[in-house]
Amino acid sequence: MTLHSTARAGAGRAQPFSTDADFFGRALSTLMLDAPADASSAPGIAPRGDHSLNAFTPDAAQLGAARPAAVLIGIVERGAGARVILTRRASHLRDHSGQVAFPGGKIDERDASPLAAALREAQEEIGLDPALVSPLGYLDPYLTGTGFRVVPVLARVSGDFRPAMDAREVEAIFEPPLAFLMSPQNHQRLSKEWQGILRHFYAMPWEGHHIWGATAGMIRALYERLYEGA
Repeated sequence: MTLHSTARAGAGRAQPFSTDADFFGRALSTLMLDAPADASSAPGIAPRGDHSLNAFTPDAAQLGAARPAAVLIGIVERGAGARVILTRRASHLRDHSGQVAFPGGKIDERDASPLAAALREAQEEIGLDPALVSPLGYLDPYLTGTGFRVVPVLARVSGDFRPAMDAREVEAIFEPPLAFLMSPQNHQRLSKEWQGILRHFYAMPWEGHHIWGATAGMIRALYERLYEGA
């Protein structure tokens, strides 16, 4: 498939990332700790998602069939500055194999909330003790092209966290700087043809890691929420 690059997203009214403290202050004043309502249940309203950069809107059947999931956007406090915890999923997995992702997964009946699901999955995948996590709030649901309705949970993670990877689910754990991911000049808007249709998506390549698709879309949604009020 041919990959096409368009102009960098983030020109115009975009605000620059300044400091970690400013980021956390914006998160605390902007995000809610109450789980968002299920967007698929609202007639005529589609959540943000992989479709947002493309010329189509999910119909009621697609929204109703979307499977609930949650991810943890963990901001870990390191000495050289805050960093974002990302993984590369194991290549044998059925969904999103080999792709960069946040820790997370399907919301089970046993999970009391999307936060509970994200914490459970993060503990299973990367050994993150929930006691080291301080939730900051929820982003709006994100609909993936593979049929998941993902609720992202933003949280601070203590610098005491040391990854313990579950090789059955994760091939790698890495931590790009928060400043890099919250800088709009690093938000590339790319496109490629898939099944005869040109698809557009965000990408944020960092040190050999290909951050793109739904993960990059959620990072972009976080940036817009905190720095553009979108």
